[in-house]
Amino acid sequence: MSQFSGALQLTDLDDFITPSQECIKPVEIKRKPGKVGKLRVEDDGSYTEISHEGEETHLEKAKITLNDCLACSGCITSAESVLIAQQSQDELYRVLKENILLKQTGQSSQEKLVVLSISPQARASVAAKFKLSAQAAARKLTSFFKSLGVHYVFDAAFANNFSLIESCLEFEKRYKASETTKDSLPMLASACPGWICYAEKTHGSYILPFISSIKSPQQIMGSLVKDYFAEQWKRTPDSIYHVAVMPCFDKKLEASRADFFNEIYQTRDVDCVITSGEVEKMLLQENINLNDMEEHRLDALYSNDVEDQLTNHQGNSAGGYLEHIAKFAAVHILETNIEKLTYTVLRNQDFQEVTVEISGKPPLKFALAYGFRNIQNIVQKLKRGKCQYHFVEIMACPSACNNGGGQIRSEPNETQKNRLQAVEKIYSSVDVVDPFDLKPVKELYEKWLGGKGSQKAYAMLHTQYHAVEKSNNAINIKW
Repeated sequence: MSQFSGALQLTDLDDFITPSQECIKPVEIKRKPGKVGKLRVEDDGSYTEISHEGEETHLEKAKITLNDCLACSGCITSAESVLIAQQSQDELYRVLKENILLKQTGQSSQEKLVVLSISPQARASVAAKFKLSAQAAARKLTSFFKSLGVHYVFDAAFANNFSLIESCLEFEKRYKASETTKDSLPMLASACPGWICYAEKTHGSYILPFISSIKSPQQIMGSLVKDYFAEQWKRTPDSIYHVAVMPCFDKKLEASRADFFNEIYQTRDVDCVITSGEVEKMLLQENINLNDMEEHRLDALYSNDVEDQLTNHQGNSAGGYLEHIAKFAAVHILETNIEKLTYTVLRNQDFQEVTVEISGKPPLKFALAYGFRNIQNIVQKLKRGKCQYHFVEIMACPSACNNGGGQIRSEPNETQKNRLQAVEKIYSSVDVVDPFDLKPVKELYEKWLGGKGSQKAYAMLHTQYHAVEKSNNAINIKW
């Protein structure tokens, strides 16, 4: 039986959809009015323009910037096939080389302070590649990046504490408002940029009100670095170059959103995103085996966060949103405490649900939906007004972020399934913490944000979404 309604049955739908064959930056042919030119496609895929007079001119390849890609409605999840020039390991190398040149010419005051944050999913991918523990991989990566000229290396999991807390608080607020506001529930997770890009371009204003306003951990890390960290070091945001190491190419698109651009200082909260796969390329370029690197302590973003020990959160590699929101809701809405949630697998492992109930009160229903087959199912339920869930943890990638498109690929003698299992084992090996109990997080809420629910907390930890008008229909999709 199909998992979709009779109104929409998709067969053989790819979860990773390549960009449209219609590019929003077409090859420009300059010709005089009334004169017709021609294009010839060469064997290597390049183009040659032939004028009406027979003159041949070899055309350069078009370069698509991230803003161009965000303006396009030809792709849904990934920008892997787009020529991305603004964010790559080459761009990081350029900044590091500029810093070296400035130091050599006595202009050290103009150097960029290079800050790098590593997501736990990307770290686990690197650890699996080199058969390291999560802790050893983190320390060796810190040593590697600092050898290149990076000044600070942070664990991006710290930012997830704020994302989880704010998500819990927002859910409680939406649940209470649901008695009078029909579009407050279900609340849909907002941490996956592939899902957000799809929602903005495909379903517009219909779906957007249901999406959580919380920034992803990557962008909260951007706020921490460009606002809190900059203030502590008496730096302007534009004098800091923030690099995020992520498991996903779509994180590059997320970082380029206009919502995360500081108009005053003309800088982004996250200047550059590189994937774990690009980290592997950097190691190859430097002819370095990560196993041979010395271990270097990670830097602490907050002064009280002095323990050189990695921590993570309950739940899978999607970030633990369902896990934390369900348990928080059990306490604050149903007034009961639940130690362990029971997940029920529905059509597949990437579509599961959780029910929290207590006698005499309406049950709370949650779901996780990973991959576009399952996302479509949730969207269709919403459109028909038959979505019974209060919160849905949505991720574009099947198996969530540990299986991101930017992760390091498996070895020739290893299946991708086995590699994913190794990554997941390393990811879950780290001790878990409750973000509500962490002293550094509590203190930052007061010292940096002025308390929970403050205007600054909203400005630093929340965002907004925009419906994108579709300009073409040439989507490379299998129907």
